[in-house]
Amino acid sequence: MAAWSSRKLLRDVLLKRVVSTPLRGSRCCSSTAENTPKISHSPKKGRLFTGATLGLVIASGAYVSTVDEATFCGWLFSATKLVNPFFALLDPEFAHRLAVSAAARGWVPREKRPDPSILGLEVWGRKFSNPVGLAAGFDKNAEAVEGLLGMGFGFVEVGSVTPVPQDGNPKPRIFRLRTEGAIINRCGFNSEGIVVVAKRLGAQHGKRKLDETSNASNSPSDEVKHGGKAGPGILGVNLGKNKTSEDAAADYVQGVHTLSQYADYLVINVSSPNTPGLRMLQGRKQLKDLVKKVQAARDEMQWAEDGPPPLLVKIAPDLSKEDLEDIAAVALALRLDGLIISNTTISRPDPVSRNPVAAETGGLSGKPLFDLSTNILKEMYILTRGKVPLIGCGGISSGEDAYKKIRAGATLVQLYTGFAYGGPALIPQIKFADSDLNDVKLWSAELAECLERDGFKSILEAVGADCQ
Repeated sequence: MAAWSSRKLLRDVLLKRVVSTPLRGSRCCSSTAENTPKISHSPKKGRLFTGATLGLVIASGAYVSTVDEATFCGWLFSATKLVNPFFALLDPEFAHRLAVSAAARGWVPREKRPDPSILGLEVWGRKFSNPVGLAAGFDKNAEAVEGLLGMGFGFVEVGSVTPVPQDGNPKPRIFRLRTEGAIINRCGFNSEGIVVVAKRLGAQHGKRKLDETSNASNSPSDEVKHGGKAGPGILGVNLGKNKTSEDAAADYVQGVHTLSQYADYLVINVSSPNTPGLRMLQGRKQLKDLVKKVQAARDEMQWAEDGPPPLLVKIAPDLSKEDLEDIAAVALALRLDGLIISNTTISRPDPVSRNPVAAETGGLSGKPLFDLSTNILKEMYILTRGKVPLIGCGGISSGEDAYKKIRAGATLVQLYTGFAYGGPALIPQIKFADSDLNDVKLWSAELAECLERDGFKSILEAVGADCQ
């Protein structure tokens, strides 16, 4: 039975989707063929990618008949590390597009193992199977939500989405600092616009409701169901403003009116360093006026029993103590649902400052951002007295990193650059302890293991432990 189950998993994940999904076919999140991402073709790169994929298929076929489904699932995630060197050879933005396209077509491993119960939590009335999410900026146009959630993220945040389509800043605009585990980007809210994104999310929302209806009779009535409007996990929608817009509030309000019906939570992004004047909206008066208008736009809409989606604000790490106090005051006064801390930094901390690439304009993300963003996170937790849920983002590349963010005040955490370098294998590595992954060699201390080591019985017990 285990061998049959494993063979079926192999066929579904590695063979069926690859064969049945044409290269220019429609997306899982799109109802029309014209929404298919356009990726330039390179014969040499194509042969390398095809060879790597076939190698995985052949190796999997030789291995799958001897193992159970959970063991094979762990092996499959681990095997994606073999593809990472191939992506490292590609132009960063091309590699990014290729990764999004692969996730959109289902050419990524799908997590079959349940998350450790210690990682489950409820925030804003939403049930998260685990606190590890994917930050905005990876799936900017909601092309690959289903595939990304299927890899085991507890939540995925798409965007930033602008009202009107825009190309963003000129290329090249993404730069690797491989030694430092960092990236500098100056993309500038490149977006296909809210209309295209709404169509994709609407199609997926309809599919989700259909699946729920058909599966309702097969699920026990007392079963705890995690997830939201997008599927097995929670979906966040990050809203941005157009570069040439003179009325930022109107842009965010338009995003709320169009996309909030598909979102489990919404984010006002006022902290990207790559849109002129955007960070000025973090000032006390400007932020207060903006949040009031966006909250009013959300609350005037008709909502079902579960109510409107929570509203969060994403802030920068390059803020003074006075700036942080102002933001905390606004968050408490307006009962903001949460803050994301933080976006990329315009600073170049050591050892990045010694890298020639550091001279490139743009926001720095990755390992060098960890200390800066974690210190800001801790400060904001103290200023808000733990009353505002915080999402910790910046420099996470291990379960220990995620745990430190939680102890500093984060209820949830997000990956981006660590995922770009580590690939799908990073997700189970962060969540599970070594003993849970069937002898797949991982880091020595991961999130579930960290909690148990320090005597915590849940994520929520550990939140803000270093701020007492």
